[in-house]
Formats: sequence, structure tokens, C-alpha cells
Amino acid sequence: MANTYEAIATVTVGSGGAANITFSSIPQTYTDLCLFISARSEVAGNFSDEVIKLNNTTSSYTNRYIYGNGSSAFGGSDAYSSLGGFSAGMPGDTATASTFGNKMIYIPNYAGSNYKAYFVDGVAETNATTAYIHLLAGLRSNTDAVTSIVLVTDSGADYAQHTTATLYGIKNS
Repeated sequence: MANTYEAIATVTVGSGGAANITFSSIPQTYTDLCLFISARSEVAGNFSDEVIKLNNTTSSYTNRYIYGNGSSAFGGSDAYSSLGGFSAGMPGDTATASTFGNKMIYIPNYAGSNYKAYFVDGVAETNATTAYIHLLAGLRSNTDAVTSIVLVTDSGADYAQHTTATLYGIKNS
């Protein structure tokens, strides 16, 4: 397990929203990366999914996930694989006001020459019975080191004001 988490960068969405959340020029000096996100979407609806793009690419992703929403559970694979890697959901603009979804995305061995795996654990809080919990494992079949991460909503809607994401580098020494 990791010994040291060091904050690399934080993005906080301002007034008017933002089309994406981007971390660029990621240092290659850590063992792993961990991204903590508190997000809300401006999508017209109760819920929006999010897509992660490693090195801002949309190809070569595979995903396996399970969801629960308070009344049922389901799972699947390859959601949004043409947009990038699936990374779970967040409340939309008709969800309870001022509620935000929270998630953690863990990317081990991001600077290595292996395929890039990632793990997502999140909840899309809506203060209602339709709140979603997500567990997801993803893989990008590419050996390039991760130098940037871009997050977007699956619908193209903006992130709402006060959405915050912090990227941490992890060292095991």
C-alpha cells in the first residue's frame, strides 16, 4: 500500500461551468496516481455519466462495472468505449440541489510500459432512492505513460460550478 500521497493539482469549476476537467504535464516521478472528484453535471436530467480519457485519447478502452441504485443492481461492460473509459456517474441538474457525486479513480503504474489499468469507486448522491453506487475496472490497451487525464460527461454537458477534482501522485518509498 502507498506510503505517500502528494497533491499534484486541483481543478475547481467556476461560475458558468466547464466542458471538461484536465490535468496535463503529469510528472512521471510517482508509482501510481489517485484522483478524487466531487462532481455535479449540468445535464438535463437526474444523472450523468463521466468518461476518462488518458492522454486525451478515446480508443482502446475496455470496462467492467456494477451499479446499484437503491432498488436494483446491474452490471455490464464497455460503456462509452468509443468516447474513452467509463468512470461512473454524478447528479444532473434535476437532482436534489447542491448534491454532488464523489468518486476515487486509482491508476497504478501509470508511468510504466504496460497497459494502463484503472479502478473507480463512486457514488452519485441525489438525496433520493435513485442514488447510484458504482464499482468499475477499466483498461486502456496502450503502453504509453500517462501524461494527461481529461474528464468529460458522456452527454457533452458541462460540469457544474463547485465541482472539484484533485490529482495525487503516490510514492511507495
